[in-house]
Amino acid sequence: MKPTTQDFLEIEQIRDGIIILKNKGLRMILMVSSLNFALKSEEEQNAIIYQFQEFLNSLDFPCQIVVQSRKINITGYLEKLKEFEVKEKNELIKIQIKEYSEFINKLVETGSIMQKNFYVVVPFFLNEIVFNKDKKSVITSLTEDVFQRAKTQIIQRAEFVALGLRGCGLQAVPLNNLEITELFWSLYHQMEAEQGFYPNFPQDIS
Repeated sequence: MKPTTQDFLEIEQIRDGIIILKNKGLRMILMVSSLNFALKSEEEQNAIIYQFQEFLNSLDFPCQIVVQSRKINITGYLEKLKEFEVKEKNELIKIQIKEYSEFINKLVETGSIMQKNFYVVVPFFLNEIVFNKDKKSVITSLTEDVFQRAKTQIIQRAEFVALGLRGCGLQAVPLNNLEITELFWSLYHQMEAEQGFYPNFPQDIS
């Protein structure tokens, strides 16, 4: 039997917006907004750098920063323009809509227009769970009780990261189950994602 894509992934399950790895480690993914650093004044730039440095120094756990870059997906936009073109009764406007659609399509095909998404991956490991104040118990399995405790602590970490990034002028929101699934799907199906194709995911993804 040929191995499937799932055999090569370290993901065992996605539950409550949390990725459960095969080694029972947990991950949350925050999608982060961007800002145009170059348009800021020198004083503002220095303030942002200082705030980001303070944020990094405040972390007592590792984080991963991921930047995803790909051709912008304008399939839906072009389809909407096509609808306008079909419905438009004025021939001059109809021609202008068609020419505009062709211009945008060719512009994107050159690869000069890229979409960048920014993420912060927040980790949590089972051996970090504290069951009492004196010592840490050795965790070997992800029971429901262990998951709920780990869930509480990783959410606290994610909120701490979001708060720190807010001080830098950035907004961060956690991805839900469907958004995480779409993200990983797009990473392994880059051509389809760029062309605007997404599979129909079930709404009860767990």
